[in-house]
Amino acid sequence: MTPQDLAHIHAAAFTQSRPWTDQEFTDLLGNRFTHVIGNTESFALFQVIADEAELLTIATHPSRQRRGLALKSMHEWHATARKLGATRAFLDVAADNHPAIALYERCGYTPCGLRKGYYLRENDGKIDAIVMECDLT
Repeated sequence: MTPQDLAHIHAAAFTQSRPWTDQEFTDLLGNRFTHVIGNTESFALFQVIADEAELLTIATHPSRQRRGLALKSMHEWHATARKLGATRAFLDVAADNHPAIALYERCGYTPCGLRKGYYLRENDGKIDAIVMECDLT
């Protein structure tokens, strides 16, 4: 997948916040710790450093949502992170993103922190980020 493919899916999926640009994806993928799994329907971008993995973003094109692709991406990035030596995974999610929270809980994540006013919304609204973690062993 190209950075342009990633940016296209991200822009279609993230309508309530600023989507990432192809240049941002290019820069992230230039980091040796950053990995991507998926295809032009759904993907997960993550980093593995030492024994910790962090989900940077996950997106499914709206025309392909509600078909289990995000769950598949979660399982795939976890498997890849394990192969790279990760034993714990982290992510953050907007407190108002209930479908994503449900997905992460289904994958074994539990809240471990809160970032007040972390996400910006239209009209200068701010939403808290829930930090979640999962044991990968």
